[in-house]
Amino acid sequence: MSNYEIETKCIQSGWKPKTGEPRMLPIYQSTTFKYDTTEQMGKLFDLEADGYFYTRLQNPTNDAVAAKIADLEGGVAAILTSSGQAANFYAVFNICEAGGHVICASAIYGGTFNLLGVTLGKLGIECTFVDVDADEETLSKAFRPNTKAVIAESISNPALVVLDIEKMARVAHAHGVPLIVDNTFATPVNCRPIEWGADIVVHSTTKYMDGHAMQVGGAIVDSGNFDWEAHADRFPGLTTPDESYHGITYTKKFGKAAYITKATSQLMRDLGAVPSPMNCFLLNVGLETLPLRVERHCYNAQKVAEYLQAHEKVAKVNYAGLPGDKYHELAKKYMPNGTCGVISFELKGGREPAVRFMDSLKMASIVTHVADAKTCVLHPASHTHRQMTDEQLVQAGISPGLIRLSVGIENIKDIIADLEQALLQA
Repeated sequence: MSNYEIETKCIQSGWKPKTGEPRMLPIYQSTTFKYDTTEQMGKLFDLEADGYFYTRLQNPTNDAVAAKIADLEGGVAAILTSSGQAANFYAVFNICEAGGHVICASAIYGGTFNLLGVTLGKLGIECTFVDVDADEETLSKAFRPNTKAVIAESISNPALVVLDIEKMARVAHAHGVPLIVDNTFATPVNCRPIEWGADIVVHSTTKYMDGHAMQVGGAIVDSGNFDWEAHADRFPGLTTPDESYHGITYTKKFGKAAYITKATSQLMRDLGAVPSPMNCFLLNVGLETLPLRVERHCYNAQKVAEYLQAHEKVAKVNYAGLPGDKYHELAKKYMPNGTCGVISFELKGGREPAVRFMDSLKMASIVTHVADAKTCVLHPASHTHRQMTDEQLVQAGISPGLIRLSVGIENIKDIIADLEQALLQA
């Protein structure tokens, strides 16, 4: 981990060219890497030597970008995946198998809700959803002897609940399990969960990290702080021999890198959700301007939130940057420089005015995406959270008329003008 400030890390971390090597991170667009002897390659397969032999497991382009993201979050190691959903799956499945149990925030992205609540259930992993605003005593009641992890978002999508990271870390650690935080919306520019006690951080790099909606990807960062050996019985995948790798015990052989090494050598080997080197190259280009873009996103979003809050047709605005917002004080603690560029709000009258408003927008686009340079809008109950029941929507903080607005980096006057003309039609 470097000692640079975050802006410098976004430029300088990851790729370290030697004399005569390319200044820009190269795209190693190759599936395989050549060796002179069978012994050399054999040591790689036995995890006895470092090196590259097949891009599904490791690639120099991918690894350089992973190293940059690990540095940004203050972790010891990271792995990139082909999507944010793959990152969420790997982060949990790396330490939880059939018969296990995880605890998840109820206010969370709809795809993650379905992944943990439905798909993992088919693999024999149970999930309990909790209100992260509950007190520690109430949260503790959700834990079981077979609980393996707690997962939540630093800023939830789309309800914009701000996580009390220290509280959740205390509860998780009191029960001997790690806290996994999805930091996609805040990004490490505005929040570094590891500094507040989180053990593992995940990202959909598709969002602000890329910034241009050009690539789909994910990342998992390990803090290296969770003591797996202290809870060895709970995490046998890390603390007992892996017979698929000649009896290696990850914690004994790789120390603080045990978690990421297992995710790479076991899960990526067997499931293969690897990002392409080209996508990682594009991600790196986005990362270089991340601090500049995040600052502009937050500035624009604050102006839009203030405008909407004062509008006669708006019933409610969710944005932690607003004084009086339920999560304003938590945001000041964990994200003093700003939260993100995403706002959620409700129009008076519910679903029908919301649909008319969205269909009347001229510059902002109705898209499934969020958190890139262009302003875009989405109706969660009809789109990202469509699979949820009405009861589940309420638990996730989503009303039928809720609109998610991702404020871009266009000129703020043009953004507000587009919102104004659409609100006249709502």
